[in-house]
Amino acid sequence: MTDVLLVFCTCPDAVVAERLAGGLVDERLAACVNILPEIRSIYRWEGKVQNDGEVLMMVKTTRSVYPALENWLGQHHPYDVAEILAVPVHAGSGNYLDWVVNETKSDTLV
Repeated sequence: MTDVLLVFCTCPDAVVAERLAGGLVDERLAACVNILPEIRSIYRWEGKVQNDGEVLMMVKTTRSVYPALENWLGQHHPYDVAEILAVPVHAGSGNYLDWVVNETKSDTLV
């Protein structure tokens, strides 16, 4: 197991996803954010089944930064209940994992 997490977060559109991704990287809460366009989300909200187009952010961060990342997304995301799911990364390229850790070090947070 590594200290790296992969965080999934859906957004209503690419403009919102790009704004959030830029903020996460700028604040050093994420080393990298991939934005996947044109996903469909089918879910129940307020008693009704919804079928919406969304985009998905895949955020690379670390366990130590995750609480600040979750808090930041909660403050800046337009949804009342944002999907923020963190999945541990069990293995990966050592150089890449080191890069994620270095880009999100808490001592570099402003």
